[in-house]
Amino acid sequence: MSLPPRSPSPALLRRLLRARDRMDAASEEAWPVQRLAALCGLTEAYFARAFKAAFGLPPHRYLLSRRIERACALLRDTEMNVTEIALQTGWESLGTFGRTFRDITGSHPAAVREQLRRETPVQALAGMPLCHLMAAHRPDLLSAVSEKRRQAAAATNEASDTDSDKELT
Repeated sequence: MSLPPRSPSPALLRRLLRARDRMDAASEEAWPVQRLAALCGLTEAYFARAFKAAFGLPPHRYLLSRRIERACALLRDTEMNVTEIALQTGWESLGTFGRTFRDITGSHPAAVREQLRRETPVQALAGMPLCHLMAAHRPDLLSAVSEKRRQAAAATNEASDTDSDKELT
């Protein structure tokens, strides 16, 4: 099959929306590309390219954003501990959840819980439509998490190089 068109056909878009809706409804489940492609009746490579063309993110990053979004909502709205939230949002390892959460949001889950509760008391959110609330707290995953780590490491290295240059003069 050739590359998907820039603007997917309505039939292809319906298939892709079906896969995206399934990921939204059960983001805690494992959603490998093979499973999603089979759901749409497409090859894995074609599905991955078409999904990114249609929604701007590869399927894995889309799923990560939904999991982190759900984790933030649970941190804000419940008293569940971080381990329970990690397991409920589909993470098998608390360490992976914590590292990925920190890479995406910039803070540890406990700090985000405190910040979200301070900024947006639950009573203030009572009348807000859920779709607007979710969109407001959706993480930015236009670049891969690993790319964000490399950028942060590069910034740290540049800062240390600048400091060592100052010491030499």
